[in-house]
Amino acid sequence: MKRATVLGAVTALAAISLPVLSLPASAATLATATTSLNIRTGPGPEYPVIGAIPDKGHATVTGCIQGSLWCQVSYNGKQGWAYSQYMMGSVGGQMIAVTQNRDVPVIVYDAPPTTVGTAVAAPTISGDFVAPVANAAPMQIAPPPATVQSYVVQHPVQEVYLNGEVVEGAGLPPDVVLTPVPDQQYSYAYVNGVPVLVEPSTRRVTYIYR
Repeated sequence: MKRATVLGAVTALAAISLPVLSLPASAATLATATTSLNIRTGPGPEYPVIGAIPDKGHATVTGCIQGSLWCQVSYNGKQGWAYSQYMMGSVGGQMIAVTQNRDVPVIVYDAPPTTVGTAVAAPTISGDFVAPVANAAPMQIAPPPATVQSYVVQHPVQEVYLNGEVVEGAGLPPDVVLTPVPDQQYSYAYVNGVPVLVEPSTRRVTYIYR
């Protein structure tokens, strides 16, 4: 019942158009994603995913919220918000994190007006992602069989929200319950609004269903 309520609210929010910010073309900054990165309808993990920037994909950053790691981006015709911890830009020939680039405009997020019954309360953040092991080899995980996706989608579990953005390789804290997929080496969880497959021994996210 709780999941149905969340999905209903998220669906309503997804129908609301994104606020449009008018910025000069010169203010735009080109950034490279360091991993496959969600694009959301708003600056936070509670907002629906509307697309993704692929690993090493180039997106245009139109601005970032002051004191936040969320930035407004445009990629492949879609405009939304991405978590800038996983975006790098070139400044003076050096690659630095987008939020360290002083040329990136500071913008204010004005949430679209809501009608009765469409307001979505911010979720309870239950912890932080565990940073990947330093210098760890990238995870080479083949897309799982379609039967795994069917099981994960047809058997939703309690959603968990963590600070930041869910990306492949990120670790889940010990208090996040992992649910095994029968007859498979995978476990799964619903994190920041999306189902993810998790390697049970390391608790690292191996695959994200968007």
